Amino acid sequence: MSKPNFDLSNLALQMVLPNNELIYDDKGMPSVMVKIPKFKISDVITGGSSSTHPAFIVNGKEIDAIYISKYLNVVDDGRAYSLPGQDPANTLNFDQAVQYCTAKGEGWHLMTNAEWAAVELWCLKNGFIPKGNNSYGKDGSESNYKAIPSMKDGNGATCRTATGTGPLSWYHDGTVCGIADLKGDVWEWSGGLRFVFGEVQVLADNSAADLDNPQNASSAMWKAIDATSGSLIDPKGDGRTANSVKVDIVSGKMQYTTTIANATGNVNCKFAEITCAASIGAAAKAVLQALGLLCTDTSADYATSQCYLNNAEAERPVYRGGAWDYSAYGLFSFDGSNPRSFVGWSVGFRSAYYKKI
Repeated sequence: MSKPNFDLSNLALQMVLPNNELIYDDKGMPSVMVKIPKFKISDVITGGSSSTHPAFIVNGKEIDAIYISKYLNVVDDGRAYSLPGQDPANTLNFDQAVQYCTAKGEGWHLMTNAEWAAVELWCLKNGFIPKGNNSYGKDGSESNYKAIPSMKDGNGATCRTATGTGPLSWYHDGTVCGIADLKGDVWEWSGGLRFVFGEVQVLADNSAADLDNPQNASSAMWKAIDATSGSLIDPKGDGRTANSVKVDIVSGKMQYTTTIANATGNVNCKFAEITCAASIGAAAKAVLQALGLLCTDTSADYATSQCYLNNAEAERPVYRGGAWDYSAYGLFSFDGSNPRSFVGWSVGFRSAYYKKI
């Protein structure tokens, strides 16, 4: 298929779905993407900063929009694609997910945590939290809506579902124009965020979107977060950077602090149950909230999303959104309990794109 035909297809797509685009990689193969225009933190967090949300800043430069895969990705010829009606890719590790995305060419990348946070905060501000497959083919809160099964377990129970075949309530804005299946189905590897012995480390803003910025374990791009100012600082590498934001385990739940007293390993709790010690200043809290790592309203329904972490290991990247097998998984769920080498049939990924300046 030639590029002009893709252009005609794109025109037809936008006539029906105005914010959707067919964006093709450097081999001329298309993916269906959803455009998210730039916004400020204050647009999605009441009382938040008037600064541009970090998802729209790459290498210190603001971009006008990000493009998120409408569908959980599949892999063809070593490349990631966003296509409807497919069994989502799975059983791939973090580095493979990154490679499948960056192989597509300039601007393509594994959807980052900053981008995930931008989408979930937009959903929260606009009063619609999407549902999804977190209960064997359906949402745990819905009894009638189901999607088309794409994989069943040995007992015949539905696990993964075909991309985009769920109801409108499974799209991020509640319409067919939205991003599908962010909640449940398979966990999604997320770029630009990791925990090192419980210390929160990120790539600045959305610089993880640039394929020239490495996310390997030894990359110098990883930064810790100063607990007082919220600014990024060089980590020591052992998770003990002075005054950095770290995760302790207090009464069996996660708490952001500057000194870890209980590095006991795996912990899980609801998103709303993640707290901050007195050592975490207002500026650092604001950074955590903008990155979707700290609740802005503990009374809201979304705050029940289950989250996981291991604060005793050298490196733990993150995947987001939950899988098909637990009704407590939600849009704000994250899991930092496994190494980058982890593979599982309930872990997939989603590519994203930005127009490089």
